[in-house]
Amino acid sequence: MISKDTLFILSLFPYVGFLWFLTRSHQVPRLVLLGFYGTLVFVAVTIPAGIYTRVVYGELLANVDWLHGIAESFLTLSNMLIVLGLRRAIVQQRQPSAQLPTAE
Repeated sequence: MISKDTLFILSLFPYVGFLWFLTRSHQVPRLVLLGFYGTLVFVAVTIPAGIYTRVVYGELLANVDWLHGIAESFLTLSNMLIVLGLRRAIVQQRQPSAQLPTAE
């Protein structure tokens, strides 16, 4: 049976592939792209934080509130960037395009 740690690491490969295709498409608002990349920052912060809590406190990260809150704030920030980027794109899409002067 595959351990949860192995499954977690394996799940990063499809996500990195998703980011690669998203970046190459040049169709995603920059703020949204930053938010999706920010999710990798969340992972990069959470792993050492989890190791630290296990070594220092002998607990899971979820049981050490102050450190868990700091780690989760990176996920919150990433989600906010995605939402704000999508909102900005929707607002821009709804604005009437500038009218070009017609030749009379």
